[in-house]
Amino acid sequence: MKRYDLRALKDNFYDRMIELIENDLAPEEVGIFIFEIGDFSSVQKSADIIKQNGHELLNSLKFNEVDWTIMAKRKKD
Repeated sequence: MKRYDLRALKDNFYDRMIELIENDLAPEEVGIFIFEIGDFSSVQKSADIIKQNGHELLNSLKFNEVDWTIMAKRKKD
């Protein structure tokens, strides 16, 4: 399990998140991603992007007033 802080990317974290899942996580490994939420659309969009790329969203939680955390598992190769 690895943790990634994507807050510095603001609303432009989607490509980086998928890149990390596919290149930094081993098959079946879980990654924890923290990012800033604005209008909450990024929460649904991140879930959709994970699913579209064949990975599994395990959890999605509000971390604090401005941040959100999701857990995703990389698909099997």
